[in-house]
Amino acid sequence: MKIYKFNEPRLKFAYNQILEDPRDGLTVFGPFDKDNVNNFSVGIIGTNQGVIRMRNWLKKINKPIYHPIPDIAYPFFPGFEEVFHVKINQSVIPELIIDEKLLNLFYRYDDSHVRVSEIVDLYIDKLLSFINEGEKLPNVWFIVIPDEIYSVCRPKSYITGKNIIKVGIKSSFARIEEGMFDNYEQKKWRESYDYENHFHNQLKIKLLKHRIITQIVKERTIAYHEYNNVKEKKLEVYLKQQTAIVWNISTALYYKIGGLPWKLSDIRDKVCYIGLTYKQDNTKGDPRFACCAAQMFLDSGDGMVFRGRVGPYYNVQTKEYHLTKEIAKELLQRAIESFQKVNKYLPTEIFIHGKTNFNDEEWSGFSEAVPNTVNLVGIRIKSENTFKLYRYGDFPILRGSALIKNKRSAFLWTKGFIPRIQSILGLETPNPLNVQIIRGYADISTVCKDILSLTKLNYNACIFCDGQPVTLKFSDTIGEILTAGPNENLEILPFKYYI
Repeated sequence: MKIYKFNEPRLKFAYNQILEDPRDGLTVFGPFDKDNVNNFSVGIIGTNQGVIRMRNWLKKINKPIYHPIPDIAYPFFPGFEEVFHVKINQSVIPELIIDEKLLNLFYRYDDSHVRVSEIVDLYIDKLLSFINEGEKLPNVWFIVIPDEIYSVCRPKSYITGKNIIKVGIKSSFARIEEGMFDNYEQKKWRESYDYENHFHNQLKIKLLKHRIITQIVKERTIAYHEYNNVKEKKLEVYLKQQTAIVWNISTALYYKIGGLPWKLSDIRDKVCYIGLTYKQDNTKGDPRFACCAAQMFLDSGDGMVFRGRVGPYYNVQTKEYHLTKEIAKELLQRAIESFQKVNKYLPTEIFIHGKTNFNDEEWSGFSEAVPNTVNLVGIRIKSENTFKLYRYGDFPILRGSALIKNKRSAFLWTKGFIPRIQSILGLETPNPLNVQIIRGYADISTVCKDILSLTKLNYNACIFCDGQPVTLKFSDTIGEILTAGPNENLEILPFKYYI
């Protein structure tokens, strides 16, 4: 066994300039594809107050925003146009107003499925009505939600009070079987049970078939200072988070309009990384059934999501997910075809990242999908909670440290002290990732370096790094969206539609 310290992966920005921190690179040089992205438009949908707050925030981010106390870990935001070199068309912003009276009515519905479905459809119907009128579509829609939606539109939410309205279908049998004398309202209620009672996930799954790109924002996030009930300590937290919030939303917005904020500087060419996603499908009534999907990430940094078929992939005894040979082959073939379509060539290596082992049957399917010229490698990546390393002194182990156990396994610290920002990622003693080459052959050091690099490809935020590679970072989120409702006819869509 030997301890290594890998160099911090570097990022490439405009003019092929290289820096470690994405915020430094964007501030000094601009995005990687600078001048290749045109000015764009956004739309806003929310309550009257929410729309006003969002519009004010969009004006605000055109100017520099500073952290209240100078801190190297929280750099200032120079302004959207200054950073990304594109303008948000402020003069033409479609504004769709959600009726607050209807929202207040739906908040009182006692059935969580009906409550969430009615509120989601209120937003979606407004969007589709705008589209059907033939208006020019904005590149991205801001879905601005009041605090109440966040409070009462999640799976464990419940409501209390005297004015509760009883709705929905109580009988589990009646939720499935249509009655002879059902009216429109009852039919609509029945459909609500096909979807998860989660606003974010249900909105995303319902909009995927319409190819509408959204950014969901809480009103309090962008207008915390307008709330009188915010305690002083919480107000301080919001104030300190403002630069981070602006960096995160702005970077996600730039990515969603088709921009590439940065790419990895030292990524190996013609290598394809695939993360496997599983989520149990509770609508089947059988704990073995799950939805599977693959997230493919190219050396360019962009990603695609491929949905597989629902099947009995979960083993109740081992608590692991495994594909059938047929599904494994089909899923990887689709990923390779998409890679070839984008790049005009085949990858030389494919790394499949998962949280469980790969059994003989599914690996046989993966292998049959791959030409002989492609090196296929299966990597298991799990969080390690028992093994820790400590340093002398005040600071924890450095990010990028690795304990190579043998030729096929290692502990990799993706969290830890980061010299550039003089801070650590996370508050606790850093836990490593347990990295194992389960199938195929590759150099374990190369595998660890790749994983470390992939912790810096999260375009849904603008932070120094994540604790997990992007191949697995959003696996739970994508799985939850894909199982939030009927999804049989979903096409292959870029990653930006899901985040």
